[in-house]
Amino acid sequence: MTSAATARSPRAASPPEPRAESGRPPLRRVPLRVRLRNNWVMLALMAPGLLFFAVFFYVPMLGNIVAFQDYQPFIGFKDSPLVGLANFQEMFADPAFWEAVRNTLAFAALQLIFFFPAPLALALLINSLVSSRVKRFVQSVVYLPHFISWVLVVALFQQVVGGAGLISNFLRDHGLSALDVMTDPGTFPVLITAQVIWKDIGWGMIIYLAALANVDQSLYESAAVDGAGPWRRMWHVTLPAVRGVTIMLLVLRLGDVLSVGFEQFLLQRDAVGARAAEVLDTYVYYHGVVYGDWGIGAAAGLVKGVVGALMIWGANRLAHAFGEQGVYSR
Repeated sequence: MTSAATARSPRAASPPEPRAESGRPPLRRVPLRVRLRNNWVMLALMAPGLLFFAVFFYVPMLGNIVAFQDYQPFIGFKDSPLVGLANFQEMFADPAFWEAVRNTLAFAALQLIFFFPAPLALALLINSLVSSRVKRFVQSVVYLPHFISWVLVVALFQQVVGGAGLISNFLRDHGLSALDVMTDPGTFPVLITAQVIWKDIGWGMIIYLAALANVDQSLYESAAVDGAGPWRRMWHVTLPAVRGVTIMLLVLRLGDVLSVGFEQFLLQRDAVGARAAEVLDTYVYYHGVVYGDWGIGAAAGLVKGVVGALMIWGANRLAHAFGEQGVYSR
């Protein structure tokens, strides 16, 4: 009787509708115009940021044609003759360029070793404070130097460690020789690194504090119940929680490894000499703007940009190899 009823019912004999692996029917793709209409508020909020990047970042990339021209500002891009790779050949044959590359890599290595982990260490220290009032006060104090211009930062260090600064006067008053760090090429790398740490350690700390705020407090409680002390809780709970953020910031830092700072070096270049303070940013400025070698300056900037893009790509691939998301997914 059941088989007869089944034969009489065409609905029962028809195959079931296709379903997704989860048991739910597959979702239909929403048309683009519908998604744009539904998300127009978010798109409107994104528009100023996209316009900013388009005007100040992507449109100026068209000026890289100068690297392949004998560019003269008074005749413009259109009438400046093309010279092929002549600017690159002249740049690579310039000893000052390779000296700038060596200085840039040396300063970048120092900042990567000493400055990159400093915000994380400060965030861990502040996060361990019990009093929320003290924590807010310390946060406000340490990130304020980020908003001070490099002119004031250099002037402040001059008043402290310069030849007529506070430390030198103290040493003279006690019959000791004065200390002038600001004009000593030997201590210039240490000075540069100390200035970067003092100015930006608080600003970099904010990202880590935001990541630490999302850590489930029950993990700390469970670790404490299991007998883990403060150091083991930091090693097994805190650091794994910020590992993804650290990897992402490291990838971005490696991509910006050839940009160690322009204003900071330009303001102190004359005090210690070009051999100690010339980096790629100042090399581009002096050759392109001061000396009028626009083609060589643009070539150096283009090489710097290409190397930075390759560094981001390589570091991101390495992050994927270690199971991290990195800056972008594959």
